[in-house]
Amino acid sequence: MAGSYTEPKLHARRVLLLGGQQTGKSSAGNTILGKQVFPAEEVTSESSECRGEVLGCVVTVVDTPGLGLGRGDGETGGSPAQESVDPWNLSSGALLCSPGPHVILLVLSLSKPLTENHRKSLETYLEGLGRGVWRFTIVLFTGADAFKDGECLESHIIEGGKPLQHLVEKCGNRYHSLDNTRPSERTQVKELLLKVEEVVEQNQGWFLEVNSSCGLLSQYRTRNSQMWNVAVEADRSVMESWNLQEIPMYISPPRELRMILLGWKGAGKSMAGNTILGFQGFDVGKQTEFSLRRQSQVSGRRVTVVDTPGWDWWSLKQTPKQVKREAYRAGELLHPGPHALLLVLPIVSSLTARKRNVLEDHMEKIFGGQWFQYTLVLFTGGDWLRCQGYSIEEHIHKAGKELVKLLETCGNYYHVLDSQSLDGHRQVPELLNKIEEIITHNTTDPYLYVEVNDDSVDLTETSECATCNLL
Repeated sequence: MAGSYTEPKLHARRVLLLGGQQTGKSSAGNTILGKQVFPAEEVTSESSECRGEVLGCVVTVVDTPGLGLGRGDGETGGSPAQESVDPWNLSSGALLCSPGPHVILLVLSLSKPLTENHRKSLETYLEGLGRGVWRFTIVLFTGADAFKDGECLESHIIEGGKPLQHLVEKCGNRYHSLDNTRPSERTQVKELLLKVEEVVEQNQGWFLEVNSSCGLLSQYRTRNSQMWNVAVEADRSVMESWNLQEIPMYISPPRELRMILLGWKGAGKSMAGNTILGFQGFDVGKQTEFSLRRQSQVSGRRVTVVDTPGWDWWSLKQTPKQVKREAYRAGELLHPGPHALLLVLPIVSSLTARKRNVLEDHMEKIFGGQWFQYTLVLFTGGDWLRCQGYSIEEHIHKAGKELVKLLETCGNYYHVLDSQSLDGHRQVPELLNKIEEIITHNTTDPYLYVEVNDDSVDLTETSECATCNLL
């Protein structure tokens, strides 16, 4: 009918806040919703929920009482998971998220160290919610206002020790931080919701079906089946009143791609990084001394690039230990590890057997024997190739057998960048597509895991590594 208008539906997301006592769950809920709805100054004694429209999405946030995590490591007189909290807390929180949460935010305070006993307690609580709970969980750090200049969340995870690293890895290395002292800073909330959408997409739109035996939930459903049905129907009616729909709030949520630029001095790594990012994030006017990280949204993906100091082209021994340490540190900056190692080669340079061996020696020494599974050869100077009228395949054929050997070692993953064109045009999206092919090929290990402080490279000396310069 002419002139008719149907109001577009908003998108609904249900978020369950869980964590230990005094971790800032209530404040986090207030920050997400952009209003003071949960009493942050009081001890939360029972689960409560509140809805609000957040950045074009109707979000239901459920706050829960702090979980009893028992005593820390080295303390005596109690079990690791003391039941100081009624298990109804988990059940009632899950009920308020009926029919189930899309995401669980496991809240940790940056100011409180996570012990091994605490980790085990948290895992016990969460696994009681149901199978596959970790696929729906994001670690949410509170207290980001305590970060000093130059500090970043990844550094905290690395320095937090194995219990924290294990927990973050258990959650699929999904994590975020909030500064609850700046609730008006909505960028941090937007980034969190993007990560929530990634979880929803990875789970194909499903929510967590809470274990029917969780705590008192089964008793509640059995003895109060009518009330349970009323709760579910109430949730549906609220969705109708808000005009909601259960579909992702972004048609194509950004995906995260982590990569390291590696290669000789003067290979054009910094300029290649700028081309990938679409802005001047790396200084091309001077020699790179320390590993430097930059981040940008590129073609619907969240792309993180680390530039590294160049290697010596003569031999592995000629490359200073500091440079090798910085290359390894680049992997630490992309915790838990990079999806791709971009081995940068100037298109105009010739590759001899010695040079190829030097490149492979560097890669194996720094990243281990499986480096080639994650490596893409990135040719710089694509403008020269264009001027010569050659295709990259013709250049490879003319360049000789050593280049062919290197490419075969790397699974024939290669790409050409014309760094004279900062906007990237089609070349950058095509590069990202190839990196995603590598991820698909490495389906069981989609990224190269980097062991923190691995002995394979001397990391004992300190450096002024610009570890956390995110843009």
